[in-house]
Amino acid sequence: MSLSRSPALARRLPILLILVVAIGGALLLHDRLSFEGLARHREALLAFRDANHAAAALTFVAAYMAIVLFSLPGALICTLTGGFLFGLFPGVLYNVAAASAGAVLLFLAARAGFGAGVAARMAARGGAVARLQAGLKESEWSVLFLMRLVPVVPFFVANLLPAFLNVPLHRFAISTVLGILPGALVYTSVGTGLGAVLARGEAPDLGIIFTPQVLGPLLGLAALSALPIVLRLARRGR
Repeated sequence: MSLSRSPALARRLPILLILVVAIGGALLLHDRLSFEGLARHREALLAFRDANHAAAALTFVAAYMAIVLFSLPGALICTLTGGFLFGLFPGVLYNVAAASAGAVLLFLAARAGFGAGVAARMAARGGAVARLQAGLKESEWSVLFLMRLVPVVPFFVANLLPAFLNVPLHRFAISTVLGILPGALVYTSVGTGLGAVLARGEAPDLGIIFTPQVLGPLLGLAALSALPIVLRLARRGR
């Protein structure tokens, strides 16, 4: 292997490792991180938390970070578990910190491995793709917040796409923390009542996010994020 290719391989090694672990995790863990598994281990989890709260919090945050970093199944279960084990506060803080840290690490790995090169090739190629890239640059904050607030965008896609578009790290990090906070508050709150639900052998009602009192404010935040894009298009139309 030539010396010129070694640095490129070293930069791509983290994202390649993440991809391998993500594929393996999807095959091995798809039925492990579930409500049934949480119900089986809930007493042990509560006992561990009560015996050493600090160690339980650090272990939880590290596990949640790893799940997001490697795009493993179970992120929603982790968010609910944060509320189940630690309450709304500080549970929501642990959830947001862990998910944001994992997302930033994945973003950095993707950008180091492929992101800058992909963005440069898109710009150099010109045409519709380059125009799309330029348009996204003009409304970067709005697009980043929309990807976090609108639930149709998968979380791992919202972590990788900005890396390929060469979004600055500070914009990605800030929009991630603030953008996931509303949803984290909702699901952490659901998690606070998870103990009684699991004791009855039931699963929590995750459709709560689609109720008018929850979905309305989320859509309002999404509309507010999209407003700069709409105004910019309206000015161009005139």
